Amino acid sequence: MRQPVRGFRRRRGGGLPGGRLGIIVIGLIGLAVYYVSNQETNPYSGSKDFNTISIEKASQLGQQSYVQMLAQEGGNVVCGGSVCGGEDRQLYTAVNEIGERLRVAAIAMERDYLAAGYKFTPVASKFDWTFNVIASQQPNAFCLPGGYVAVYTGILDVTGNGDGRVDISDIADVDKLAVVMGHEIGHALAHHGAKRMSNGQLVQLGSVAVSLGLGDMSASQQMMARQAMGMAAQGGLMAFSRSHETEADKIGLELLVRACYDPREAPQLWERMGRLGGGQRPPEWMSTHPASQTRADNFRAWMPDAIAMYEQNCGALR
Repeated sequence: MRQPVRGFRRRRGGGLPGGRLGIIVIGLIGLAVYYVSNQETNPYSGSKDFNTISIEKASQLGQQSYVQMLAQEGGNVVCGGSVCGGEDRQLYTAVNEIGERLRVAAIAMERDYLAAGYKFTPVASKFDWTFNVIASQQPNAFCLPGGYVAVYTGILDVTGNGDGRVDISDIADVDKLAVVMGHEIGHALAHHGAKRMSNGQLVQLGSVAVSLGLGDMSASQQMMARQAMGMAAQGGLMAFSRSHETEADKIGLELLVRACYDPREAPQLWERMGRLGGGQRPPEWMSTHPASQTRADNFRAWMPDAIAMYEQNCGALR
């Protein structure tokens, strides 16, 4: 009588050459194909960037988030009611005037990039540009996909006279505030929100692909592998975010000079930002943002070209 072939079931379970390694390799190859097939032209860097979310979808999500945020803020929205006067009106008007100049600059910038031969879908003329001010101590501002902008009053002393309190005197000179708003608008023009979401999804899919190959590891081995994957993914996403911040700085600087705001205020602003909270920050490689001094140094390196563009568009700087 023939003897059964021992180990047959185990070898069948191995399936693909290399066992779990084969599963991981096939999954990662699939991810690579997915990554390459979802590239879009980035006119600001000249590179191809991964993005799976359409402009329309991103703008819709931006609008929904913005409406929810304004509803949550309620009475903190400056000039959100039917009556608005005094200092509130001055502040709201100042932010909207900056926003309008940057909006016009963004449309002109995209037009010029297209004329120069860059292939991309312009968005500045299609966004539903909206500018609001939120009464809050947060030193912050943002622009959601679709052109939905909010400026928190907590940032006004940083962008204003730096005397330690927020009041109407902080908008006597608005160049530093324009630096902040230009940076935030730069994120929206470059579709950074959609690209971050897309890369987050890619990381999740990669984790699933690798997890499928961990099935016959011990529980402790699986935990160690997942922790290593998580740390690698987090480090990659942080570096990705820092590159977006730098790109938004550069886009914002171009918007700034096209709108005839003084670019020399930019490095001073970031040095002032670096002193917030006593200047305590995690190391740059552990952060989603470049160090404030790095940003100030970048602006100084870009400054000769920025000043030349300003003087070409707006006349000599004083």
